[in-house]
Parts: sequence; structure tokens; C-alpha cells
Amino acid sequence: MLSRIAGTVVPAFGRLTVTTDPEARLVPGTVVVANHTSLADPAVVLAALHRLGVEPVVLATAGLWRVPGLGRALTHEGFVPVHRNGPRASDALAGAADALAAGRIVLIYGEGGIPPRKGSGEAPPAAFRTGVARLAQHTGAPVSPLGQVGARRLSSGTWAKQLAGLVTAPVRRPALHVHVGAPLRLTGDASLASARVREAVTVAWRTAAGHVGELCPIACAEEVAREPVAA
Repeated sequence: MLSRIAGTVVPAFGRLTVTTDPEARLVPGTVVVANHTSLADPAVVLAALHRLGVEPVVLATAGLWRVPGLGRALTHEGFVPVHRNGPRASDALAGAADALAAGRIVLIYGEGGIPPRKGSGEAPPAAFRTGVARLAQHTGAPVSPLGQVGARRLSSGTWAKQLAGLVTAPVRRPALHVHVGAPLRLTGDASLASARVREAVTVAWRTAAGHVGELCPIACAEEVAREPVAA
């Protein structure tokens, strides 16, 4: 339901386009890892995946379950609450593993939250936590990197700016693009595997940015190159 709603609503707020690598495969039991930039980007990603015929289980902050009506919808969709920085934090990976075992596709934000940024421009993904790597190694699931751009032009900044952005978006219709890369198989040290996933998501993000003219400075590529990558 939420994927179908996103697929209907998001195009009214912006011009959504979607591309994939020739080797991209979103098969049952896949972990999709996306960059997180805005409160609006889950809707953008859900809409893009809906176009590709995918309705994922999403790992989302547990606070959303306290929103009247929304929590019930999230539970109905099989979404998994993430209780950050507490004794229940590991429950999210167990819930994700169960969804993968049931043949669902699971969407995770590797950064674990929205990195603090100024303005509505694009920036490369921040450092990833190790949860994605540990989940993939525990379940043997392939990991598909996903890069999205444009969501910050829908909603970013202070609450007042976010509201203003959403109100004016149907008139401005900013360009939104999602790109899905080729899947990875993760092995070895979790930290190095996490860096490898981050590099792949960054490549997908840069591809998406190129489609909407948000070309990343060379410094972004240099930043990624400094990250250790698993062999």
C-alpha cells in the first residue's frame, strides 16, 4: 500500500526518473542499500522501486510507529522498527533477516540516519554503519546499491523550510532521480565490507546526480577513494 501511494504521490511533487545498471538484479531476498539525505527520500525511493516492480520491507526509525495511524500501516506492510542506540537495536537485524528468509526485498539506509547538512544541495553518503554488512554476511543475501538525488529539493533544512519545500514542490517540480547498481556479495571484515557498500552506493549516487545535472565535485570521488575497500 505505501509503495503504491508513493508511486502515485511522488510524481505530483517532482519529476522522477529511474535507471539501473545492466547487471542490476532485484531478486527476492535482496538487501537494497540507499543513501539518506532527507525526510522525503524514503517516499522517492519507494516510488522508484515501485516502478521496478518492487515493494520492499523498510527498516525505519522506531519513532514513526508512534505517529497515529502510520504505525499501524508500517506494521501492516511488514516494516521493521529500528530502536537506535539501545538494547533493542539488534532486533532490527533479526526482523530484516526474517523478511529476507520469507523472500522479501529489504531496504536499509546504511548511514543509520540523515547526516547533518546545510542547504538543499547534494553531498556524498556519510560513513556507513556495519549493520548492512553483518546482515548480508549472516543471511548470504546479495546487496544492491541505490543512489538517489533531488529529495533535498523536496524537503530539507528547518521544519519551516521543509514545510515550505513540500508546499511549493508541485509548482517547482524538482528533478528526482534514482539509480540502482549491480549487486555485491559481502565477505570478510564487517568494517571493510561496509566501506565497500558505501563506495558502491556513492557510485550509484554520482550516476543519479549526473542524470539531473547535480554533478559532484572531484573532491567527492577523492573522499570515497580514501575509504578502505575489501578485496
